[in-house]
Amino acid sequence: MEINPIALLLAAVVTLVVGFIWYNPKVFGTIWMRENNLTQEELRTGNMLKIFGLTYVFSLMITVILMALTIHQTGAIGMVGGPPLLDKAQPSFAAFMADYGTAYRTFKHGALHGFMSGLFFAFPVIGINGLFERKSWKYIFIHAGFWIVSLTLMGGIICGFA
Repeated sequence: MEINPIALLLAAVVTLVVGFIWYNPKVFGTIWMRENNLTQEELRTGNMLKIFGLTYVFSLMITVILMALTIHQTGAIGMVGGPPLLDKAQPSFAAFMADYGTAYRTFKHGALHGFMSGLFFAFPVIGINGLFERKSWKYIFIHAGFWIVSLTLMGGIICGFA
């Protein structure tokens, strides 16, 4: 099973693109700023290169784990010890990969797993943090919605094209 690294690099861009739309003042940006007690002036003082650069690096980290969650064949490869040991795998592994090597490798399947990752992982993490930080439900739903949409798209790209 070969992985397309360009698809992983493009999937990492999703958080930036969705973020530009999601947190735009005409979408959820104004509500998000109000819930965080931020103004446009305060937001302009941030180091944008650092913020967007690290966002991309963190998004690349997410693509690595999403690949394992959305492409089921990575589990089979992991069971034989990973890519360095594929040549030493039992013949049953080769037979399995011949039968199922491309099964469920679609955008739709990856989007489903990305959505489930957002709903059952990102949302609870954001919810827990928001509750302890005494944030509003608006705050929690805005951030959780962003991650659900982002992970859905990232999962689809990774599974369909990586």
